[in-house]
Amino acid sequence: MSHAKKPAAPGKVSDKRRFDHEGNSRNFAEDTFVGEHEVAQEAEEEAQPLSEETPRTRLKVEDEELSRLQSELETARARVDTLARAYQEVERDKEEFKRRLQRERERMLDLEKGKISLLLIEAVDELNLCLKSADESPLSVGVRMIRENLLKKLKENGLVLLELEGTVFDPNFAEAVDLQVVDNPEDNMKILEVLSPGYAFKEQVLRPARVRVARHIPPADA
Repeated sequence: MSHAKKPAAPGKVSDKRRFDHEGNSRNFAEDTFVGEHEVAQEAEEEAQPLSEETPRTRLKVEDEELSRLQSELETARARVDTLARAYQEVERDKEEFKRRLQRERERMLDLEKGKISLLLIEAVDELNLCLKSADESPLSVGVRMIRENLLKKLKENGLVLLELEGTVFDPNFAEAVDLQVVDNPEDNMKILEVLSPGYAFKEQVLRPARVRVARHIPPADA
């Protein structure tokens, strides 16, 4: 029984003969180059769809990255604005605190000046009592000069003498210690005489004056 030979499976044949079937010399370098060129062309054709898809994918990634960076930039700007406003508020509070501290310092200084001025006013009152019963002796002249110098220094530091004689009585500036009946109704509640002078310091009454006030009483009907 004869066995039939199976045809050989197709495969890649590597022909290494130096001559072809016609007797011509073969160029192995040319054959190799042609084969490699065909393989490269086939690989390029297979990869062509991928090369078309890659730019779109890259653009999508770049857009997402750009959106993320823009979002982070907006967040950073908002944070900077918040910090800037907070810093400005701190600066305003600091300046306001400085002004308030300065006002409080000035107020305390004026208060101490007022206390000292009040003590000096009491000394001036004592000098006034001495001058009422004194004659024009050299001693009385010296006392009067001391009194005038004290009043001058007090006025230079903000002390103001209240000029109330002839004005309408105001309890905020004077204290009525005596009343005098008058006939003229237009003189009612006017200050007739200042018995003890009043003083103000920095627009505040340091000591009210003691005054005599006119009082008009209409006659009873017959």
